Amino acid sequence: MPSTLLAFLGACTLIAASPGPSTVLIIKESLRSRRSGFLTVLGNETGVFVWGVVAAFGLSALLAASEAAYTVTRVVGAVVLVAFGVQTLRQARRTKGEGLGDTAAAPARSGFASYRGGLLLNLANPKAAVFAMSFLPQFVPHGAPHLPAMIGLAALWAVYEVGYYGLYVWCVGRLKDVLSRAGVRRRLEQVSGGVLLLLGVRLALEG
Repeated sequence: MPSTLLAFLGACTLIAASPGPSTVLIIKESLRSRRSGFLTVLGNETGVFVWGVVAAFGLSALLAASEAAYTVTRVVGAVVLVAFGVQTLRQARRTKGEGLGDTAAAPARSGFASYRGGLLLNLANPKAAVFAMSFLPQFVPHGAPHLPAMIGLAALWAVYEVGYYGLYVWCVGRLKDVLSRAGVRRRLEQVSGGVLLLLGVRLALEG
Protein backbone atom coordinates (compact mmCIF):
# COMPACT_ATOMS: atom_id res chain seq x y z
CA MET A 1 0.00 0.00 0.00
CA PRO A 2 2.72 2.62 0.82
CA SER A 3 4.44 1.99 -2.51
CA THR A 4 1.10 2.26 -4.32
CA LEU A 5 0.36 5.58 -2.61
CA LEU A 6 3.80 6.92 -3.45
CA ALA A 7 3.35 5.93 -7.09
CA PHE A 8 -0.11 7.52 -7.08
CA LEU A 9 1.16 10.81 -5.62
CA GLY A 10 4.04 10.81 -8.09
CA ALA A 11 1.58 10.43 -10.95
CA CYS A 12 -0.58 13.21 -9.46
CA THR A 13 2.47 15.48 -9.43
CA LEU A 14 3.17 14.83 -13.10
CA ILE A 15 -0.46 15.51 -13.97
CA ALA A 16 -0.56 18.78 -12.01
CA ALA A 17 2.76 19.89 -13.51
CA SER A 18 1.41 19.51 -17.04
CA PRO A 19 0.27 22.98 -18.17
CA GLY A 20 -3.40 23.27 -19.02
CA PRO A 21 -6.45 25.55 -18.79
CA SER A 22 -6.76 25.12 -15.02
CA THR A 23 -3.16 26.20 -14.44
CA VAL A 24 -3.66 29.29 -16.60
CA LEU A 25 -6.87 30.24 -14.77
CA ILE A 26 -5.34 29.70 -11.32
CA ILE A 27 -2.38 31.94 -12.12
CA LYS A 28 -4.67 34.58 -13.67
CA GLU A 29 -6.92 34.65 -10.62
CA SER A 30 -3.93 34.71 -8.28
CA LEU A 31 -2.98 38.03 -9.90
CA ARG A 32 -6.15 39.45 -8.34
CA SER A 33 -5.39 38.19 -4.85
CA ARG A 34 -4.29 35.08 -3.02
CA ARG A 35 -7.89 34.60 -1.90
CA SER A 36 -9.17 34.56 -5.49
CA GLY A 37 -6.38 32.21 -6.54
CA PHE A 38 -6.97 29.77 -3.69
CA LEU A 39 -10.74 29.73 -4.18
CA THR A 40 -10.16 29.00 -7.87
CA VAL A 41 -7.97 26.08 -6.79
CA LEU A 42 -10.74 24.81 -4.49
CA GLY A 43 -13.26 25.06 -7.33
CA ASN A 44 -10.96 23.20 -9.70
CA GLU A 45 -10.31 20.42 -7.19
CA THR A 46 -14.00 20.08 -6.45
CA GLY A 47 -14.32 19.31 -10.15
CA VAL A 48 -11.47 16.79 -9.93
CA PHE A 49 -13.25 15.01 -7.07
CA VAL A 50 -16.59 15.06 -8.90
CA TRP A 51 -15.04 13.47 -11.99
CA GLY A 52 -13.32 10.92 -9.75
CA VAL A 53 -16.65 9.94 -8.18
CA VAL A 54 -18.25 9.81 -11.64
CA ALA A 55 -15.45 7.50 -12.77
CA ALA A 56 -15.90 5.34 -9.65
CA PHE A 57 -19.52 4.74 -10.60
CA GLY A 58 -18.54 4.03 -14.19
CA LEU A 59 -20.52 6.95 -15.62
CA SER A 60 -17.54 8.47 -17.42
CA ALA A 61 -17.30 5.22 -19.41
CA LEU A 62 -20.73 6.07 -20.81
CA LEU A 63 -19.45 9.51 -21.76
CA ALA A 64 -16.47 7.97 -23.54
CA ALA A 65 -18.69 5.43 -25.32
CA SER A 66 -21.36 7.90 -26.40
CA GLU A 67 -20.17 10.06 -29.27
CA ALA A 68 -23.13 12.44 -28.91
CA ALA A 69 -22.61 12.97 -25.16
CA TYR A 70 -18.90 13.50 -25.61
CA THR A 71 -19.46 15.97 -28.45
CA VAL A 72 -21.96 18.00 -26.43
CA THR A 73 -19.60 18.13 -23.44
CA ARG A 74 -16.69 19.02 -25.72
CA VAL A 75 -18.58 21.91 -27.34
CA VAL A 76 -19.72 23.22 -23.96
CA GLY A 77 -16.14 23.04 -22.72
CA ALA A 78 -14.90 24.91 -25.78
CA VAL A 79 -17.47 27.66 -25.25
CA VAL A 80 -16.42 28.01 -21.60
CA LEU A 81 -12.74 28.26 -22.52
CA VAL A 82 -13.38 30.82 -25.26
CA ALA A 83 -15.58 32.86 -22.90
CA PHE A 84 -12.82 32.90 -20.25
CA GLY A 85 -10.27 33.86 -22.91
CA VAL A 86 -12.36 36.72 -24.31
CA GLN A 87 -13.11 37.99 -20.81
CA THR A 88 -9.40 38.04 -19.96
CA LEU A 89 -8.45 39.81 -23.19
CA ARG A 90 -11.12 42.45 -22.54
CA GLN A 91 -9.70 42.99 -19.09
CA ALA A 92 -6.25 43.47 -20.62
CA ARG A 93 -7.68 46.16 -22.93
CA ARG A 94 -9.35 47.91 -20.00
CA THR A 95 -6.06 47.90 -18.12
CA LYS A 96 -4.37 49.54 -21.10
CA GLY A 97 -7.18 52.00 -21.74
CA GLU A 98 -7.31 53.23 -18.16
CA GLY A 99 -3.79 54.63 -18.51
CA LEU A 100 -2.74 53.41 -15.08
CA GLY A 101 0.58 54.30 -13.57
CA ASP A 102 3.24 51.93 -12.36
CA THR A 103 0.84 49.57 -10.64
CA ALA A 104 -2.59 48.27 -11.49
CA ALA A 105 -5.04 46.72 -9.08
CA ALA A 106 -7.13 43.91 -10.50
CA PRO A 107 -10.88 44.53 -10.33
CA ALA A 108 -12.59 43.11 -7.26
CA ARG A 109 -14.32 39.76 -7.65
CA SER A 110 -16.45 37.77 -5.24
CA GLY A 111 -15.05 34.63 -3.71
CA PHE A 112 -17.93 32.60 -5.12
CA ALA A 113 -17.15 33.84 -8.65
CA SER A 114 -13.54 32.62 -8.32
CA TYR A 115 -14.66 29.25 -6.94
CA ARG A 116 -17.32 28.90 -9.64
CA GLY A 117 -14.80 29.70 -12.37
CA GLY A 118 -12.43 26.94 -11.26
CA LEU A 119 -15.28 24.44 -10.89
CA LEU A 120 -16.90 25.30 -14.22
CA LEU A 121 -13.65 25.11 -16.16
CA ASN A 122 -12.90 21.64 -14.80
CA LEU A 123 -16.41 20.20 -15.19
CA ALA A 124 -16.64 21.51 -18.76
CA ASN A 125 -13.64 19.41 -19.80
CA PRO A 126 -14.74 15.99 -21.11
CA LYS A 127 -11.12 14.84 -21.19
CA ALA A 128 -11.01 15.11 -17.40
CA ALA A 129 -13.83 12.60 -17.10
CA VAL A 130 -12.29 10.12 -19.52
CA PHE A 131 -8.86 10.54 -17.94
CA ALA A 132 -10.19 9.89 -14.42
CA MET A 133 -11.77 6.68 -15.67
CA SER A 134 -8.47 5.40 -17.05
CA PHE A 135 -6.21 6.82 -14.32
CA LEU A 136 -7.77 5.92 -10.97
CA PRO A 137 -8.38 2.16 -11.46
CA GLN A 138 -4.64 1.60 -12.00
CA PHE A 139 -3.99 2.42 -8.34
CA VAL A 140 -6.77 0.47 -6.64
CA PRO A 141 -4.99 -2.03 -4.35
CA HIS A 142 -5.51 -5.69 -5.24
CA GLY A 143 -8.47 -7.11 -3.36
CA ALA A 144 -9.72 -3.71 -2.15
CA PRO A 145 -13.39 -2.76 -2.62
CA HIS A 146 -13.43 -0.97 -5.97
CA LEU A 147 -15.95 1.83 -5.33
CA PRO A 148 -14.68 3.04 -1.92
CA ALA A 149 -11.07 2.77 -3.08
CA MET A 150 -11.66 4.89 -6.18
CA ILE A 151 -13.59 7.52 -4.23
CA GLY A 152 -10.80 7.61 -1.64
CA LEU A 153 -8.18 8.02 -4.38
CA ALA A 154 -10.24 10.80 -5.99
CA ALA A 155 -10.38 12.62 -2.64
CA LEU A 156 -6.62 12.18 -2.13
CA TRP A 157 -5.97 13.42 -5.69
CA ALA A 158 -8.03 16.56 -5.08
CA VAL A 159 -6.48 17.31 -1.67
CA TYR A 160 -2.96 16.77 -3.01
CA GLU A 161 -3.56 19.17 -5.90
CA VAL A 162 -4.92 21.80 -3.49
CA GLY A 163 -1.48 21.79 -1.86
CA TYR A 164 0.34 21.70 -5.20
CA TYR A 165 -1.56 24.56 -6.81
CA GLY A 166 -1.50 26.42 -3.50
CA LEU A 167 2.24 26.84 -4.12
CA TYR A 168 1.42 28.60 -7.40
CA VAL A 169 -0.90 30.97 -5.55
CA TRP A 170 1.76 31.63 -2.92
CA CYS A 171 4.48 32.29 -5.52
CA VAL A 172 2.30 34.73 -7.45
CA GLY A 173 1.53 36.49 -4.17
CA ARG A 174 5.24 36.79 -3.38
CA LEU A 175 5.82 38.40 -6.78
CA LYS A 176 2.80 40.67 -6.51
CA ASP A 177 4.82 43.91 -6.42
CA VAL A 178 6.34 43.07 -9.81
CA LEU A 179 3.23 41.47 -11.32
CA SER A 180 1.00 44.36 -10.24
CA ARG A 181 2.77 46.78 -12.56
CA ALA A 182 0.31 47.84 -15.23
CA GLY A 183 2.46 46.77 -18.18
CA VAL A 184 3.35 43.40 -16.67
CA ARG A 185 -0.23 42.66 -15.65
CA ARG A 186 -1.51 43.61 -19.10
CA ARG A 187 0.96 41.28 -20.81
CA LEU A 188 0.13 38.43 -18.47
CA GLU A 189 -3.59 38.95 -19.08
CA GLN A 190 -2.99 39.02 -22.83
CA VAL A 191 -1.00 35.77 -22.70
CA SER A 192 -3.52 34.08 -20.38
CA GLY A 193 -6.47 35.18 -22.49
CA GLY A 194 -4.77 34.09 -25.71
CA VAL A 195 -3.89 30.66 -24.29
CA LEU A 196 -7.44 30.06 -23.02
CA LEU A 197 -8.88 31.20 -26.34
CA LEU A 198 -6.60 28.91 -28.36
CA LEU A 199 -7.32 25.94 -26.07
CA GLY A 200 -11.03 26.55 -26.54
CA VAL A 201 -10.70 26.68 -30.33
CA ARG A 202 -8.57 23.53 -30.35
CA LEU A 203 -11.11 21.69 -28.21
CA ALA A 204 -13.93 22.81 -30.51
CA LEU A 205 -12.10 21.58 -33.63
CA GLU A 206 -11.15 18.18 -32.23
CA GLY A 207 -12.98 15.23 -33.70
